[in-house]
Amino acid sequence: MSRARADEEEYWHSSKFRAFTFDDEDDELSQLKESKRAVNSLRDIVDDDDDDLERVSWSGEPVGSISWSIKETASGSTSSLEGRDSSLQKGSSSYAALPKQVSSYSLSSLFKGRNKLPSFQSLSDALTDTGAKNYAPELRRPKAEYKDYNSDWSPKDTVRRMQRGKVCSLERFRSLQDKLVLLDEAVAGHDGNVITAVLIFLKRTLRREILFRELEVRQVALCHLIHFLRETGEQKLLLDLLRFLDRTEEVALSQYREHLNIQDVEKKREFLKGCIGLPFSAEDTSHIQDHYTLLERQIIIEANDRHLEMAGQSEIFRKYPRKASILNMPLVTTLFYSCFYHYTEAEGTFSSPTNLKKTFKIPDKQYVLTALAARAKLRAWNDVDALLTTKNWLGYTKKKAPIGFHRVVEMLQRNNAPVQVLQEYVRLVEDVETRLNLATKYKCHDVVIETYRDLKDRVQLTAYKCKVERGSAEEEKINSILNNMVRSAY
Repeated sequence: MSRARADEEEYWHSSKFRAFTFDDEDDELSQLKESKRAVNSLRDIVDDDDDDLERVSWSGEPVGSISWSIKETASGSTSSLEGRDSSLQKGSSSYAALPKQVSSYSLSSLFKGRNKLPSFQSLSDALTDTGAKNYAPELRRPKAEYKDYNSDWSPKDTVRRMQRGKVCSLERFRSLQDKLVLLDEAVAGHDGNVITAVLIFLKRTLRREILFRELEVRQVALCHLIHFLRETGEQKLLLDLLRFLDRTEEVALSQYREHLNIQDVEKKREFLKGCIGLPFSAEDTSHIQDHYTLLERQIIIEANDRHLEMAGQSEIFRKYPRKASILNMPLVTTLFYSCFYHYTEAEGTFSSPTNLKKTFKIPDKQYVLTALAARAKLRAWNDVDALLTTKNWLGYTKKKAPIGFHRVVEMLQRNNAPVQVLQEYVRLVEDVETRLNLATKYKCHDVVIETYRDLKDRVQLTAYKCKVERGSAEEEKINSILNNMVRSAY
């Protein structure tokens, strides 16, 4: 008997699990008895054949250790919280689904979590107690998921991830060589957004001289940076870059663009005057000079016309009040304005249309088109006729339209020109088919009748007779032409 007792004590003291001895205090003995009752209570509600709830392993692994808890967590990870709640509400009759639902609450939580309490809670209280501590550690994420935070991606992998929209930190690329490799990989990927993102990083982390020197041999990246600086308005850095590249004309054009940000016309005029001396090409220098001259003219015209309009001394300003200022308007708009309000002025005045035509070398075709639109809008048909009438060196006059008489007809019709005026210019259309189409469209009956007469087309004349009013002068004219055709045939 004593030998058996000695073997039993040796067994308990040699186990890896701490157990009681008969030398323990009484309160510890009472706690162990109470623990045994809690374990025995499991057998009353769980079948003996169910191994899923038998979480105590005597294989040498301490209950609650990391390896044991991982196995326990994995075995119960397939259970849902909803299933757990429904099983608990059904009572002891539905505990067939209990093993996987309660697997996250091991016996170790009962033994370790309550060792300082005077008594244990019931099993249902332990399962529903949200404050109960779960000793199974959370599984670690795969190492690959932490690479973004560890910043251990190569330049090539970084570019690929950026192309897929992944967030990547570029701060790990600290050396100049790594940054240049990253830029080259971005250019090789042919993704403009990635190239721009890398250039922003380099612009922020490199000195200007180094950045400019490296971009000089990387033309694709250089073009991206120049476009980016223009879009974002970083004018100073752009000018420094263009000067470093010795692109003097681009430097001048970039400086000239600054006039778009100047609102005050006097300041803009002075700025344009200063731009004339910049190293532009010959053609661009001419444009800058014209821009300055035009703005100077507009300032003078605007001041004079505003005074006339406010004083009420000009009939045309009273009849057609100005809708907008002429300042900063294009040359064609300024010419239209001049033809509308100052058409009859002498060439010596700044607001004269002929003065503008001569000063800015406006082609005849553009001048006629603009002046015709302005005078037709005023329904000044005499001015239209004079504009289209030319005199040769023998003193003979004839109608001439650099824009084509078909366009003259269309413009006059849009401004509600009378039929008599339209017919005069429809007759001047050289192409017969176009002339007939215009005459039919705008009901120029005389032109249609005369054209069919010249073509000696009796069929078309007879058909067109049905389109004019019965008893009208046009019908009598058609009858007379048809009769003459019959007599001439005999």
